[in-house]
Amino acid sequence: MDSPSALLPFCLAGIAAGLILLWRGFGGYRNAVTLGDTATSRIDSLAAGEVRISGTIEAGEATLVSPLQSVSCVWYRAKVRSRDHDSTEVFAEERAVGFRVRDADGGRIRVFPDGARIGVSPRFDEGTGLMGDAPVGLNLRTGSAYGPGAGTGDEAIDRETAIAALLTVRAPTAWGPGAGAAGDVPDHGAAAEYEESRLEPGDVVTIVGMALPFGHLPDPFGADRMDRAGDPLAGLDDPMVAAEVADARAAGTLLTPEEAWGNAAIPGFGIGKPVREPELDPDADVPAVAPAEDARDAAARFDIPPDTLVLASVEGSPLLIAEGAPEAAVAREQSRFLVGLLGAMLAVVSGIVAAIILGRTPT
Repeated sequence: MDSPSALLPFCLAGIAAGLILLWRGFGGYRNAVTLGDTATSRIDSLAAGEVRISGTIEAGEATLVSPLQSVSCVWYRAKVRSRDHDSTEVFAEERAVGFRVRDADGGRIRVFPDGARIGVSPRFDEGTGLMGDAPVGLNLRTGSAYGPGAGTGDEAIDRETAIAALLTVRAPTAWGPGAGAAGDVPDHGAAAEYEESRLEPGDVVTIVGMALPFGHLPDPFGADRMDRAGDPLAGLDDPMVAAEVADARAAGTLLTPEEAWGNAAIPGFGIGKPVREPELDPDADVPAVAPAEDARDAAARFDIPPDTLVLASVEGSPLLIAEGAPEAAVAREQSRFLVGLLGAMLAVVSGIVAAIILGRTPT
C-alpha cells in the first residue's frame, strides 16, 4: 500500500457489511423473542388468538417444485448471483403454498403462508467450478413450479418417496452458453453462486401466529399462497391500482382469468391433469382430462368449514415460521443475533479506521 488512503475502500466495505449483519441480527433477536416468549399449545386444544405450535409439515392440495434442485416442497427461496465484480443478482424467487402441520398428538391445522416471516437455513449453497462446471446437486426445474399435493391418487406425496428422491444421485445439469437453463432460471453462461432454502413435507417447524376461524379470512385464496417473484395481483393493496382495476371492471374492459391466462386458468392444468379440454397448438401433446371425481375431490378439500381454526397472518401480526423444534429454532435465531453484534463491531472498527485515514489525508 503506497498510502493509508488506499485502505479507505476496504473500510467502507467493512462498514456496509457490518451494518447488513447488524440488520440481520436484529431480525434474529426479534424472532428469538417471539419464539421464546410463547408456550407451545396442542393443536387439538387450540383457542383463537396468538399461539405457538410445533409439528411436522404435511402437504396440502398442491406442492411446489424448487427452481434450483427440483425438490417437492411447500415453500422455497432461491437466488442466483453472478460472480462478476458487483455480484449481480440474476434470479430471485420466493413462493409458498398452503400446508398442514401435525403435532406429536396427531392434531392437524391448516397454515396459510401469505405474509409470513420464514426463518430457514439454506439447503443448497454452491457455486460453479473453476472451469465453469455446474455444482453437484444443481438440478434446474424443467416444468411447472407447482406439483401435486397430498391425496391426489397415484401422485400422492409421502415421506418415503421424498426421501428416495433426495437420495437419488443425478448427473449435473449441462451449463454454459447455449446449454439452455431449464424453467425460469436464466442461462447467463457465467460463473455464479446458487442458494436455495426450502420447507418440505416431513420437516419439523415451529410456528407463532394467530389462530382464527377460516370464515374470518378476508381472502382465503390469496392467503393460501405466497409469490414474492412478481405476483400480478400483488399491487391490489395500492389504492391507485385498486381504483384502476375497479374502473376497468366497471367499464367492462377487465379480462377474465380465461382471457388473461388462457389454459393456465384451467384447474389442474399446471400439474398435467386439466378438468376440461385445453386449447392447444395442433402439434402439441394433448394432456388427458382428469376424471370429474378428481375435480369434485379437490373442491371438497378446499371447502373448509367456516368455524375451523387455521393459522394465518393478520394485520399487525404476521406468522413466524421457523425451521425445527422450538429450542432449536430459538438457538438458531440467537446465533443470528450474535453474528449481528459482531457485524456492529466490524462497522465501528471500520468507521474508526476510516476516520483516522480521512483525518490524516492532506487537503
